[in-house]
Amino acid sequence: MKIFADNTIIKDFINQNNYSDASKTLFEIQKNDWQMLKNGVNSLSAVKTKSFQFDGFKIKAQFNAGRMTSTSAKVDSKSISERKCFLCVENLPEQQRGILYNNYIILCNPFPIFPEHFTITHKEHQPQRIVDTFSDMIDISRDLSEYYSVIYNGPRCGASAPDHLHFQAGNKFFMPIDDEFHLIKNEYGKEIYESEDLSMFAVDDGIRKFISIESIDRDLLIKTFSRFYKIYSEIMNEDREPLMNLISFYEAEYGWRVIIFLRSKHRPAAFFAEDESKMLVSPAAIDIGGVCVFPREEDFNRITKEQLADIFKEVFVDRSELEKIIIECTKI
Repeated sequence: MKIFADNTIIKDFINQNNYSDASKTLFEIQKNDWQMLKNGVNSLSAVKTKSFQFDGFKIKAQFNAGRMTSTSAKVDSKSISERKCFLCVENLPEQQRGILYNNYIILCNPFPIFPEHFTITHKEHQPQRIVDTFSDMIDISRDLSEYYSVIYNGPRCGASAPDHLHFQAGNKFFMPIDDEFHLIKNEYGKEIYESEDLSMFAVDDGIRKFISIESIDRDLLIKTFSRFYKIYSEIMNEDREPLMNLISFYEAEYGWRVIIFLRSKHRPAAFFAEDESKMLVSPAAIDIGGVCVFPREEDFNRITKEQLADIFKEVFVDRSELEKIIIECTKI
């Protein structure tokens, strides 16, 4: 199967180590040549949104019927074992093309939320796991940083293919938190550590809880995340990957900003309800980054600010767990 894009412009960008423009060019080419992506992009024109203003930040609700498969994906072991992995090269659509990036392939996502939405898959079929691949994520976010932010959904926390390692990328500032981060941190953040080379904060904005790590020093960032991961795993009493979603945002002048959302559960009770209270919503990184997707129009129409706040609060760790994390992280 031919998978890598055979295009002179893309190759020239890659030779310059310019993966931002290479990816943007790939998206434009695939949008014209690949009907599935064209349909997905065109479907965004039918997307409906409404905004809920909280104190210092906003959350958008989005009706996006194209995300039905992802939102409702069965991610239990039995269901995964009974289906082909849709991120393995041999199972990709015939017209899909990608860009080789180290051990990953940059692919256009035909079921977009972002105007330009990418899935960045590992070449090999291996489980979703951040502790060994955090350095890959921040490298990708640096090399795509001209246009895109990069996200990671944990294997039990929003990844629709937890059996195949992957990240996603999409337009910077599409998620409100890209723009609102410093306001939120200043209003709701608690300093854990601050130096010339590293800033680490814990944030509870009333509906979300997260740890932020900012640094221009790649090795220090990786070392700090590794220590945080160990602390978080111990506090949550996890021998598997603790529940988390990440957003990595990079700027050449300031370095990386990594937001680690601290989760207690994958989906809210409303997702599993069998009566009129059922609401098909499955918060992952983009949702809690400020664009909460509803693939059913009836759910979008009836969601209120209060309901959305309750859904978010339900899937995050509680205040006492955050305080334990803060105490332990101050020892880093």
